[in-house]
Amino acid sequence: MEKLLKKYNTTPDGLSESEVLKRHERYGLNELDEKKPTPPIILFLSQFADILIALLIIAAIASFAIGDTIDAGVILLAVLLNVIIGFIQEYRSIRAVNSLKDLMVKKAIVKRNNEVLEVDARFLTIGDIVILEEGNKSPADLILIESNDINCDESFLTGESEAVIKEEKDAVFMDSNIISGHGLGIVTDIGMDTEIGKIAEIVHEEDEKTPLAVKVGKLGKILSAIAILVCTVIFILELIQGAGIVETFMTAVSLAVAAIPEGLPAVLTLTLALGMSEMASSDALVKRLLSVETLGSCTIICSDKTGTLTDNKMSVVESYLLNKDKLLLISKLCNNAIIKDNALIGNQTDGAILRFAQNYETSLERIDEIPLDSNRKMMTTIHRLDSENKIVLSKGAPEIILNNCKYIDNNGSIEILDEEIKETVVKRIDEMSDEALRVIGFAYKINDDERPEENLIFTGLLGLIDPPKKNAKKAVKECINAGIKVRMITGDHEKTASAIAKQLGILTDGRVITGKELEKISDEEYLAIADDIQVYARVKPAQKMRIVEALKDLGNIVAMTGDGINDAPALKKASIGIAMGDGTDVSKESSDMILQDNDFSTIVKAIKEGRKIYDNIKRFVKFQVSTNVGAILTIVGTSLLNLPLPFNPAQLLWLNIVMDGPPAQTLGMEGAEKDTMARPPETGDILTKKTLTEIFLLGLVMATGTILVFSWEIYSGAPTEKAMSVAFTLFVVYQLFNAFNGRSNSTKSSKYLYIGLALSFMLQLLIIYIPQLQIIFRTTAIGIAEWTIIIIVASTIIAAQKIMNKVIK
Repeated sequence: MEKLLKKYNTTPDGLSESEVLKRHERYGLNELDEKKPTPPIILFLSQFADILIALLIIAAIASFAIGDTIDAGVILLAVLLNVIIGFIQEYRSIRAVNSLKDLMVKKAIVKRNNEVLEVDARFLTIGDIVILEEGNKSPADLILIESNDINCDESFLTGESEAVIKEEKDAVFMDSNIISGHGLGIVTDIGMDTEIGKIAEIVHEEDEKTPLAVKVGKLGKILSAIAILVCTVIFILELIQGAGIVETFMTAVSLAVAAIPEGLPAVLTLTLALGMSEMASSDALVKRLLSVETLGSCTIICSDKTGTLTDNKMSVVESYLLNKDKLLLISKLCNNAIIKDNALIGNQTDGAILRFAQNYETSLERIDEIPLDSNRKMMTTIHRLDSENKIVLSKGAPEIILNNCKYIDNNGSIEILDEEIKETVVKRIDEMSDEALRVIGFAYKINDDERPEENLIFTGLLGLIDPPKKNAKKAVKECINAGIKVRMITGDHEKTASAIAKQLGILTDGRVITGKELEKISDEEYLAIADDIQVYARVKPAQKMRIVEALKDLGNIVAMTGDGINDAPALKKASIGIAMGDGTDVSKESSDMILQDNDFSTIVKAIKEGRKIYDNIKRFVKFQVSTNVGAILTIVGTSLLNLPLPFNPAQLLWLNIVMDGPPAQTLGMEGAEKDTMARPPETGDILTKKTLTEIFLLGLVMATGTILVFSWEIYSGAPTEKAMSVAFTLFVVYQLFNAFNGRSNSTKSSKYLYIGLALSFMLQLLIIYIPQLQIIFRTTAIGIAEWTIIIIVASTIIAAQKIMNKVIK
C-alpha cells in the first residue's frame, strides 16, 4: 500500500484541494475528448466526391441536355439514395463515441483532506482515493489499496458474465459494477487514458469500405473509361463520314448514358433493402446496406462463446453424489441466487445449483453466513435445525472443501475420510475438470460454533458448464460446408473453451492459444500460425483487435461477434461487425449488424441471404453490362461498316430504361441457388474473367444479330425508319431473352422476373404501334414477318448462354 501511495504521490487521507487543482491543470478532466464534429452539411456534401456519383451526375446533365427530364430525374434519385446512405454511415462513428460518453459515472465518493466527499466524477484526478461500495460503479481506472471481498462485474469490457474477485493491488476499470464487498482504490487513469477512453479513440476512426463498395467503385471506373473512349470514337467516326455535328453529339451523349449503367445503384439499393428486410425477420438487423453482401462473402467468423455459441446459462450436467438428499439441501440453502418467473437474479453458478435443487423442499432458518471470498474459495451458511441444534452447510472449490473434511457421508453412513477414499474423490474431480466442467464440492456438519468450516462431512460434487445452443453444432457444420472457417474467441479457461469447441466441431485438428501465449509472439510469428488457430482462450480486450487485423492481413473477409465495450474496436475493424441484441450500446453502434436473438445459427441464415443477394447482384450487373457492350459494339460496328446508325438518341435512352428497369430490378429478387451453402465464398471482383468473357460474347451475339438484320432490311430496300424500328425492337427483345438467362437455379425462383419481362415487352409494343409514341421515338409498325425474324434471332442469346455454360469454366 505504501509503495502505491508513493507511486501516485498521495496519502491515505487523500489529496488536498490545492493539489487537486494542480493536477487538473496537468492531467485535465476525467472525461472523454470530443472531436470537433464535422457539420452535417459538410458530411452530406462530401458524399458527392465519388467516381460513380460523379458519373451519374454527368449522365443526368447529359439527359437534361437532350431533353429527357424523366431519365435525368431517375438518375438524380439514385444519386440521392447513395449520398444519404453514405452520410448515415459516417454519422455512426459520432454516435458511437456519444454512447461511450453516456457511460461515464456522474458521481464519485472520495477522500480528500481526510474528509469523505461526493464529487462530480469529471473532477477526479490521478492520485485521488476513491471509496468503493457494493452497488456503485468505479468512476475511473483504479488500483485497489484495500479490498474486502470485492466482486466486480466487468462484462461491459470482457463480455463474460461471471463476476471477478478483486484483491489488493488489482486493477478496477472505469464503469465496473461493484457486485459485493467494499474497499479503497487510487485513481491511476482518467478520461481518454482509461480503458474506455482508449476504446473511444479507436471507435472514432473512420469505417473501412466494404468489399462490395470497393468492387462497385472499381466497376464504375472501368465503365467510365469505356464510355469516354467509345463516345470519342463514335463522335470522330461520324464526323469523318459527314454526319452533322449536333446530331453526332446527341448520339454520342445518348450512347454515353447507355454505356453507364446508372440504374446499378438503384437496383443495388433495392436488392440490398429486400435482403435487409428478409434478415430482420430472422432476428438479424443489418444497419448498413452494403454489409448485407459482405456477409455473403465472409471467409471466417470470429465468434464469442458465451451467449452466442452457448446458452449463457450455467447448467449442472454431471454429479458425484454420496448422499443426494444432503447435497440437495446444501444446494438449496447455501445459495444466494433467486429464480423469479424463470429469470435468474444473482450469480450464474449459484443459479445453476439452485435449479438443480429447485424441486427439493426445505425451509430451515438461516442464522449466519460466511460469504465466498478469493482466499477461502468457499461459502458457508448456518441454519437452525431445532431449538438445540444447528447445521453448517458449505460449498466451494472441491479441493478446498475436501481438505476441510474429516468425514464422508456414504448414503447416510458417516465414515472417516481416509486417503484411499480421498484419492477416489480427487480422481473424480480431475475427470470432471478434464471435461471442462466447473466442479463444486459440497459438505456439512451438525453443530460447531468455534470452527464452522473445519471437520466437515463430504457429501458430493456437481459439474457445471454453459452448454452449447441446440442449433450451434449444425450451424458450424453449415459454415464448414460453405467454406467458412469458424474461430472461437473467449475470455474463458482454455479447457472450457476447448471442450465446447470440440463439441461444436470448431476445434478439429487446429490449435488452441491463450492470451498469454499470444502476447509472447511477434506479428510475423502470429501470421505464420494464424490459419491453424481454431480457439482463442483467456484473451484480453486489446487482443481481439489484433486477431481481426491478422486474419484480414491474410486475405480473409472477417465477421466478428461481440457484445462488450471492449469488442467495439474489433467490431469496427472487422469486415462485418456483429453485435449481440443484449450487448452494450457501444458495441451496437460500432457494428454493422445486430443479432437480436444472440444465436450463432442466425448468422448462418444471414450468410445464406447475403450469398443469395451477391448472386443476384452478379445477375443484374452481368445483364446490364452485357447490354452496354452490345449497344456499344452495335454502334461501333455500323459506323465501321459505313451504315446508318441503327438507333436514334431517344431509342438509346429507351434501351437504357429497359435494361435498368423491370428486368434488372426483378433479377435482384431471384431466389437462392441450390448450392448456395455448398460452395466456397466469393471474394473476387464482381466481374470475373469468366463473367467478362461471357459479357463480351453475349454483347457480340447481340451486336452481330442486330447489325445483320439491320443491314438486311436496308439492302432489301426497306425505309431507314422501318429498318431502325426492326433493329431497335430486336435489341430490346434480346434484352428480354438475356434477362431470362439470368434466372437462378432455385427451387423458389421469383415470379417477378416474368412480370417484369411481360411489362417491358408490352411497353415496347406501345412504342412501335401507338402513333403519338411513334413520333417521339421515330418508329413505325412492323409486321408478322419482321416479328418472326426478331424472335428467332433474339432467341440465339439463350443458345449462346447454354453453350458458354458448357464451354467456359
